Amino acid sequence: MAKKPKAANQSLTKAKEAKQDEFYTQLTDIEKELRHYKKHFRGKVVYCNCDDPKVSNFFKYFLLNFEQLGLKRLIATCYKNDDANSRSKGVSKRAVCLEYDGVGTKAVGTRPLEGDGDFRSEECVALLKQADIVVTNPPFSLFREYVAQLVEHGKKFLIIGNINAITYKECFGLIKTNKMWLGYNCTRYFVRPDGSLFETARTFWYTNLDIKKRHEDLILYKKYTPKEYPTYDNYDAIEVGRAEHIPVDYYGAMGVPITFLDKYNPDQFEIVGTTDRGGDGNLEHLKKEHTRWDAPVVAGKGLYKRIIIKRRPQ
Repeated sequence: MAKKPKAANQSLTKAKEAKQDEFYTQLTDIEKELRHYKKHFRGKVVYCNCDDPKVSNFFKYFLLNFEQLGLKRLIATCYKNDDANSRSKGVSKRAVCLEYDGVGTKAVGTRPLEGDGDFRSEECVALLKQADIVVTNPPFSLFREYVAQLVEHGKKFLIIGNINAITYKECFGLIKTNKMWLGYNCTRYFVRPDGSLFETARTFWYTNLDIKKRHEDLILYKKYTPKEYPTYDNYDAIEVGRAEHIPVDYYGAMGVPITFLDKYNPDQFEIVGTTDRGGDGNLEHLKKEHTRWDAPVVAGKGLYKRIIIKRRPQ
C-alpha cells in the first residue's frame, strides 16, 4: 500500500493532537437534516468514511432506516484512535470497516483495515469508488482536501462543515458554479469523546444533492435608497447588511453576508465573487482605485468579508 505524503500525515497528526476533529454529530441533528433527502437514497450505496460504527450516529441512522430508505448497501470506516479517553467511550483502537446489505442482523460484517483508516488511504478510496453517496462529519481541519476528493471521484455527498468553509477558495468555486450548496439546517453542538457537549461556530450541511430549498425564491420587499444601501469605497457594489434586506428594485452588484448562501436560489441570483482573498479574481471589473480589496470598505471602515451577487432578470 502506498504511503500518504508526509505533509498530509503531519497535518492529520497536528489536528488530532489539538483535538480539533474529535466531535460526534448528535442523532437528532442527523435526523433533522436527512429527512429532506429520502428520495435520494433508494437503491444507493452509502459510505460513511469518517465514522466508527461503534459510536457513529450516522451509521446508526442508516442502519435503523436501511429498509425505509431503500438502501442497497451501507459502509462505514474509521481512523484508528489510540487515545485512552476515546477508547473508554468505545471508539475503535484499530481502523475498521463495517458493511451491511440489509439481509438480517448477521449481515453486519466488521473487519479490520490493513491501514489506519484515513479517508485518503488506498483501501478507503477503493471503498469510496463503490459508493453512490457519502454522508459524514469529516475532519474540519481537512475539509478542503476532503471535498476535493469527493469531487475528483464524482460522488454525491451530504457532509458537515464549518461556516468559514464557504469562503475557502476550493469550496467557494464549487458554490459559485452550482456544484455544491448548503442544506437545510445549521448545527451548533457536537459531542466530545468524553460525552460532553461542545459548542462551535455555526456549521452547515454541504451537499450536491438537489433539494427543494434551493429552488425557493427569497421574498424581497425593501426599496433601494442610496442612504440605506451605500456604495463601497473600493468596489462598485452596494452594501446589504442582511440577506432579507436585498432591495426588490435593484439589479446591480450587491455585497451580502456569507450566510446569504443559506437562502441562495441560483434561479433568482447570480454569485459574482467574494471580497475574501482580494476579490478572488472575479471582481476585477468592480474594483475602484483604493488601497485594499481584501474586505469591503464603507466610509473608510472595513467590513467583514462579503459575497457579491446580482439579481437575475425576472
